[in-house]
Amino acid sequence: MTPTTEQPPKMTLSPPGVPVIPFVNWGGMTALYVKEVRRFFKVQLQTIWAPAITTLLFLVIFTVALGGGERTVLGRPFATFVAPGLIVMGMMQNAFANASFSLLVGKMQGTIVDYLMPPLSTGELVAGLVGAAVTRAVFVGFAVWLAMAFWPGVQIVPHHPLAVIWFGLLGASMLGFLGLLTSIWADKFDHAAAVTNFVVAPLSLLSGTFYSIESLHGVFQTLSHLNPFFYVISGFRYGFIGTTDSPVLLGGLVLLGVNVALGALCYTLIRKGWRLKS
Repeated sequence: MTPTTEQPPKMTLSPPGVPVIPFVNWGGMTALYVKEVRRFFKVQLQTIWAPAITTLLFLVIFTVALGGGERTVLGRPFATFVAPGLIVMGMMQNAFANASFSLLVGKMQGTIVDYLMPPLSTGELVAGLVGAAVTRAVFVGFAVWLAMAFWPGVQIVPHHPLAVIWFGLLGASMLGFLGLLTSIWADKFDHAAAVTNFVVAPLSLLSGTFYSIESLHGVFQTLSHLNPFFYVISGFRYGFIGTTDSPVLLGGLVLLGVNVALGALCYTLIRKGWRLKS
């Protein structure tokens, strides 16, 4: 009998232009997401617990130093009224901080190719970066909620968990998309800091976190309704205390539309390589 020799299988290459990975590159998108989560989790004392302590200080100042313990807003003690807004405000600010970091550092250090070269579609790249930002927001929100749960005089038990989840995730996603847009546009940290100081911070503080818009003049009420941050704060607060100063369904639809618009803008700019490719 003549010995038979096994031939190694021939490698077949796909014709040019035919995608090797069909539909969604789950492996690559997961790897990008895990990389971004590990990046902020390595310094969790700075990225998770420090924002929780800072947000708790806001609660202390407004309930103790200003005598907020005797006030009621929307029929609730002031501390209980303001606590949900502080939680979601911390979530949004940290989602923005996380999303505005990756591509900006890549452009400054010349490693932006690490994001653009892998076999990831534009949608997968956006989903990985924004998903990591939302994950950081959830960690921060849980840390703030845990700290406030032990604070005397604060009732922070959700009455409508679905509203808490819906408005929390949409608020974090909105700031994740805004942070990604900032990292696409910015060329240095000063640019990102300008967006934080002149856009994110004012819209956060003027969103009804510390007051009800029912106490405002008609013109300022109208301006508040033009602020998408207001709908996040109002809807998230409704999930905890069961009362609100704006229609919950309207706020949810407005935020959904804003997220879709910002997501489409991120997708278009990254796909065109605006300020990312020479």
